[in-house]
Amino acid sequence: MELTSHAALTRDDIDAAAVRIAGGVRPVVLAPADLPGAGESWLALEFMQHTGTFKARGALNFLRAHRDLATLPEAGVTIASGGNAGLACAWAARAQGVTATVFLPANAPAVKVARLRDYGARVRLVGDQYADALAACHEFAAESGALMSHAYDNPLIAAGAGTLMTEIHQRLPDLDTVVVAVGGGGLFAGIATAAHRYGVRTVAVEPLHCRALDAALAAGRPVDVTVDSVAADSLGARRASGLAVAAALRTGARSVLVSDDEIVAARRMLWAERRLAVEHGAATALAGVIGGESGHGYRPDTGERVCVVLCGANTDPSDLAG
Repeated sequence: MELTSHAALTRDDIDAAAVRIAGGVRPVVLAPADLPGAGESWLALEFMQHTGTFKARGALNFLRAHRDLATLPEAGVTIASGGNAGLACAWAARAQGVTATVFLPANAPAVKVARLRDYGARVRLVGDQYADALAACHEFAAESGALMSHAYDNPLIAAGAGTLMTEIHQRLPDLDTVVVAVGGGGLFAGIATAAHRYGVRTVAVEPLHCRALDAALAAGRPVDVTVDSVAADSLGARRASGLAVAAALRTGARSVLVSDDEIVAARRMLWAERRLAVEHGAATALAGVIGGESGHGYRPDTGERVCVVLCGANTDPSDLAG
């Protein structure tokens, strides 16, 4: 597999990733969902993964692939991300015994900085916007020779994410539909590619005002969008990756948009009824099935077997009480 972006993810990419990360990640846990209108319905509790999100899969695949090809430099790996991708990169780097240098804006939450340092990362605080951190990360990679990673726009990252669908299919071989939230599209590209192989429909759910994939499908190519959603901290990509757009077109994935009110309601329902505290980004997937105010939700057919991916739980649960 090439270690740079290409036009389409393949099932071979995901199979290779599954072998590569075997024993390094936690198998997904599935729980009954009892979704209205569906037959068998399930929640994939991927927020129980290392670092609290699915991103551990892609980060580990990325680093192990470079290790296997002897392209992992002594300077280690670097990434610009104050969120889940940075945490996953730092965790995977520690697992591989290499250094991770993570660039964040100077106003990044102290709790995230602390967690990164707990994983052994070298933290660099630069500027007050992500763009500042990204520019500094590029400069550091060029000067030090460190391997540059990305939150979602890399085939190794997406292939690692796709191993989640491989595990879901192993446990639910008769599944009809998988529902997943979309930000930049790494998880979606991997899930949709693997799901298509098994004849499983993929439903891509985005916030109404944070719709990079939906806009790209309408335009026929990746385009910049406005980001304004309660879920923007994890689904706030301004542009969907080419891998995600190619996967959506190739597999005929369904695009669904939900309002912030629906996302908040889904997140609170997961806490009130199941005591599951997830990110707004994870709740977005569930909102795509149970939401209704916006009129854009996905309604399963009678008897349809559905699995909703709850992808992350790095959240402040203080607003869930009551």
